[in-house]
Amino acid sequence: MMAGNMWDDAPTAGTDVELRVLRVGAAPTETEGILRVLLETTRGEIEGILHPVEGGTGAIVCVGGAMGGLDGPADGLYGRLAEALEPDGVTVLRLNYRRPNEFQECVADVLAGCSFLKGIGAMDLVLVGHSFGGAVVIKAAELGAAVVAVASLSPQLFGTREVNQLDKPLLLIHGMVDSVLSHEASEDIFRRAVEPKRIVLYGQAGHSLMQAKDEVLELLRGWIPDRLAGITMHGGREEFEG
Repeated sequence: MMAGNMWDDAPTAGTDVELRVLRVGAAPTETEGILRVLLETTRGEIEGILHPVEGGTGAIVCVGGAMGGLDGPADGLYGRLAEALEPDGVTVLRLNYRRPNEFQECVADVLAGCSFLKGIGAMDLVLVGHSFGGAVVIKAAELGAAVVAVASLSPQLFGTREVNQLDKPLLLIHGMVDSVLSHEASEDIFRRAVEPKRIVLYGQAGHSLMQAKDEVLELLRGWIPDRLAGITMHGGREEFEG
């Protein structure tokens, strides 16, 4: 695991919810090197799975949709992403919400995850969220000082009203046959966001992005390390048949 000091116990300033991390517990999983973590906070317990990488200072927080969950879309994207990013020294924290579908509470959970990662040595953070969580991570990125970029997958519109205040690299990914949340949601967010911003659309993919699961993994596999390295992001709109 990354070396570091105690987690940052600053409240989740900027939200309507104040939450502090009190204690952190960890236990091994059946997979060597992967830990179950429990963040005990002033507003309840946040469960997560940590994929720690020794010596790295970059990390990501991944969250799911309105029902929560730890796996993400696109055939368990978050676990696959953790494995793919390990050679780059990137630690991955997959978080489950305390109160799924309660927007401000979920934003506070993400910020608590950021504080925890900072406490174990992370310096730069990228946020990744799907559906409801795609809006959650945009708002959390606006508020999180250590967050350097955010990837929003099949996002909802609610919670993105102030995306023009983000001022950090934003990647939007959406399937063009999404019957749950139309890709027009991402198009709308993209129009309102400031540079640097990028939108990638997959013509045959639905809400879960399953039809483009390999392409999405490969995209994030390159995009995240570049953002953690401070490489300038080239924006724009891209549309693929797959």
